[in-house]
Amino acid sequence: MKTKKAVYYLLMFLPLLITVLALPFLPEEIPAHYNFAGEVDRWGSKYETLIFPLCTVGMGCFMLWMAKIAAKDEKDGKNNEKIVFYTGMGISVMFTVMHCWFLYADYTRAENLNGFEADINQLVCVLMGIIILITGNFMPKLRNNSVIGLRTTWSTKNDVVWKKCQIFGGISFIIGGIIIVACGIFMDGYTAMYVALAVLIICTAAGTVYSYFAAKKY
Repeated sequence: MKTKKAVYYLLMFLPLLITVLALPFLPEEIPAHYNFAGEVDRWGSKYETLIFPLCTVGMGCFMLWMAKIAAKDEKDGKNNEKIVFYTGMGISVMFTVMHCWFLYADYTRAENLNGFEADINQLVCVLMGIIILITGNFMPKLRNNSVIGLRTTWSTKNDVVWKKCQIFGGISFIIGGIIIVACGIFMDGYTAMYVALAVLIICTAAGTVYSYFAAKKY
């Protein structure tokens, strides 16, 4: 677990480290915000690039807190804590890739993102889909807890219902993750994001409905 924590902290602080090293090479004024057309609608100081890495650190700390709560709910073993850790690592990797993409846009003072070969929305979809897919693979191993998993009023009824719900949720997430990755590869950025959001809503709704019937049955 010590090695996992070391990797976790490295990933959590990596965007901040990269930004500090990149700051001397960035222009004083950078694109601070893009509109839906991919065009710059606000310019700002290069030091604004520190905001996103600080948010990544904040998210990392939040996931650590979640891991501690999930661990307390588990009487034996550390499955819950490990899964929250892996999820946190996945989020940190996604944030790091996104941030490096934006740092490149800042460095080149890109006024229009449509000229980029890699669409940020497509990239986010692929990374998000992979994280969801991996999370779905781990879900059946989760023990009943108050933090992570397919959690509804019904799924926490007893251990049998919980197990059934996590298996269903895991399968849903694996299928949903594959669809979202495919959307990021084959669709344009905005369409991919809308479809990904729809897939997540469908997976959540299906899991909620399943947990209701599972609770009645078991």
